[in-house]
Amino acid sequence: MTTPDATPATDSSALNSSRAPEPVGLYPHARRVGNLLFLSGVGPRQRGQKAIPGVELDAAGRILRYDFESQCHAVFQNVRYIVEEAGARWEDLVDVTVFLTNMKDDFATYNRLYAEYFASSQPCRTTVEINCLPTPIAIELKCVAWVGER
Repeated sequence: MTTPDATPATDSSALNSSRAPEPVGLYPHARRVGNLLFLSGVGPRQRGQKAIPGVELDAAGRILRYDFESQCHAVFQNVRYIVEEAGARWEDLVDVTVFLTNMKDDFATYNRLYAEYFASSQPCRTTVEINCLPTPIAIELKCVAWVGER
């Protein structure tokens, strides 16, 4: 549905990164609408690999151990890949929603690393604990960035 002053959703463009991991479903890495870039949920996997950085699984696919810090670094790198390939910069992120599967154990580490990665730019942020994610990961980010003339 459109109004006279609105841009129809069909005026958006789907974007897929050649460096970020393949999506686990039928959705793009990001979609640009005007000067805003909306990222789909981004996890820590690496392109072309099923293994998750820092995660050790048993034969049944249950998590035995995970290195949350490794997952944080990997997810930040994947967000950077997507944002940069779309023509924006890390500093252009304006909103970050983080989904953690274990707030009690992982929030302090996430908060410390977030402060390092966003020392010079502070996007809005929401942190939510969830029961699980579609793959055995402990963190996923949903971001919005500004894309335009500097």
